[in-house]
Amino acid sequence: MAKNINSLTCWVVTEGMAGTENQCLGVAEALGITPDIKRISLTFPWNKLSPILGFERASTFSPKFNGPWPDLVLASGRKAISAARYIKKASKGKSFVVFIQDPRVNPKQFDLVAVPHHDKTRGNNVIVTDGAPNRITMPGLAAAKSEFHGQFSDLKNPRIAVLIGGDSNSYKLTPEATHNLCDQLKLITASLMITTSRRTSIECQKIIENQLGKTYNFIWDHKSKNPYFGMLAWADYIIVTEESTSMISDAGTTGKPVYIVPLEGGSNKFNRFHNHLKKRGVIKSFDGSIEQWEYEPLHDAQKIAREIVKKMGL
Repeated sequence: MAKNINSLTCWVVTEGMAGTENQCLGVAEALGITPDIKRISLTFPWNKLSPILGFERASTFSPKFNGPWPDLVLASGRKAISAARYIKKASKGKSFVVFIQDPRVNPKQFDLVAVPHHDKTRGNNVIVTDGAPNRITMPGLAAAKSEFHGQFSDLKNPRIAVLIGGDSNSYKLTPEATHNLCDQLKLITASLMITTSRRTSIECQKIIENQLGKTYNFIWDHKSKNPYFGMLAWADYIIVTEESTSMISDAGTTGKPVYIVPLEGGSNKFNRFHNHLKKRGVIKSFDGSIEQWEYEPLHDAQKIAREIVKKMGL
């Protein structure tokens, strides 16, 4: 195993979903290392079985896993549970295996597990974060502000980044909720920088374009370069739909006022998440008005990175 961070070899292991991969990359970047990215799928019959069962081998994964094994593994996502567990066993202790998000299996199967506050898994090797680790940093935001100067510098102050998601397992973004949000936004004297996501329905996208696209606002067309980081950098306020742990965590890492938009649905888990960040002073529910406040930004990627350094004795 490497004796210092600069010589550390690292794999990021996920099924390739942007959200989980970015959580791992955020931790790697907080460590100051460049990982090898391993995007895996499971072969039959493991792709049909619960990861609780175990019994993984090299042929469980596509592509197959072979050594030499890295010093550090950052894994996240359901399919990565089996992969992380297999690497820990196959490396015979060489690889320090970190699982990010709640694996819903015994955390002792890994060297370190990082779970957000609203998940209930706890243990001696479990570190609890406020939200989801991410790639947002102050230097990164400064660079994004410079990169997207041409798109956003002419917008009048204050500027509001509006991050719109869509339907999830717990929430629905209905046309009615979209109309209501647009009506509220039109009453605020501010410039809007709006992005939708892959989960935003075509109907809701059209409502946003028709109601907000004819003013001096910016709506990302999903054709030009993704302005997400630039929007966070230029924003004075951030408004985000409440179903996205990742977007809320990203917004809360900036230190800027964050409002969440109520949607149809919900769950106890999301209630715990929202209530924790409200008590932490990070977010407020959006009611059509905005105000300034300050709070200590989230530093979840850095928190996990520090724990890795400590546990690995670097």
